Amino acid sequence: MKTIVFDIGETLVRDDRYWASWADWLGVPRHTLSALVGAVTAQGLDNAEALRLLKPGIDIAAEYAAREAAGHGEHLDETDLYNDVRPALGELRDLGVRVVVAGNQTVKAGQLLRALDLPADLVATSGEWGCAKPNPEFFTRVLDVSGALARETLYVGDHPMNDVFPARAAGLRAAHLRRGPWGHLWADDPRVHEAADWVIDSLMDLTAIVSE
Repeated sequence: MKTIVFDIGETLVRDDRYWASWADWLGVPRHTLSALVGAVTAQGLDNAEALRLLKPGIDIAAEYAAREAAGHGEHLDETDLYNDVRPALGELRDLGVRVVVAGNQTVKAGQLLRALDLPADLVATSGEWGCAKPNPEFFTRVLDVSGALARETLYVGDHPMNDVFPARAAGLRAAHLRRGPWGHLWADDPRVHEAADWVIDSLMDLTAIVSE
């Protein structure tokens, strides 16, 4: 692999803070929202449906703006990263791999991630690109920034419908990460094993894949 591209949520960054902040904003117990996120995930629905179950008719974009205006908007710091992120990305770069971070996140999330100074050659988000997974245009943009052929580019993520399946459809290699609710729920699904080149338990597993 010449380039490895990483999803963000529940691949590099824990979603605990994200969902907890939404629960606090909507005035519901954090466990309630977490359970609903799990329920809609199991049904194959977008996780935003959990917010709509709590507040039917919610305008998520308007609520997001209101949270930002009230000082309760997005926040990321070192504690939001999974423990294997810095060592894995650093070792991959030492092996000569181009490391790209690209996932479904807002413009602000991109700014926050770059402020963490990750060992990555590029950090980009769907909000910045104006297209989101699983839209094929997103993976066209991934290849534009990869600097390598599709077969030499590996996309790593936890969500089959957003990561593994569309990445393979675009001709990239794909790794399914057994992490977070989506990653664990579908890790043993035969469709995932058929589509993914690898199913991994840690980002550190990628160093062995590259070395081989």
